[in-house]
Amino acid sequence: MSLSERLNEDMKQAMKSQDKFKLSVIRMVRAAIKNIEIDQRKTLDDNEVLDVLNREIKQRRDSLQEFEKAGRADLAENLQAELAILSEYMPQQLTDEEVKAIVEQTIQEVGASSKADMGKVMGALMPKVKGRADGKLVNQLVQQSLS
Repeated sequence: MSLSERLNEDMKQAMKSQDKFKLSVIRMVRAAIKNIEIDQRKTLDDNEVLDVLNREIKQRRDSLQEFEKAGRADLAENLQAELAILSEYMPQQLTDEEVKAIVEQTIQEVGASSKADMGKVMGALMPKVKGRADGKLVNQLVQQSLS
């Protein structure tokens, strides 16, 4: 079952169980996917749907930080619940140790030796961890390894 089909099935299930919150989150994601499909005039595959999900999760994490800084616990709690629902559709996340091992392996593969090679490393590394690791964490680990 593709990711889009799973979203559709979960939306139907949320309607049947009258879970309005989950239904609204899934509809929001499906609307974002549909907008991109309309813009690109094609149906998105699972990798492209994962990109949309990643973007939505990143937006919520950024907003969550801002709400916590502003002391808006009510809004932060709502975003936490949305993040939990969106995370169900993401592949299993890599541990920090697994990410470190992939970073080291990629640095060896591209022959990087200094921070000037960071672009090469990131270009080769991101497809390997796409959707399974946070970009900020990957960036930090690459910087640490190259310094």
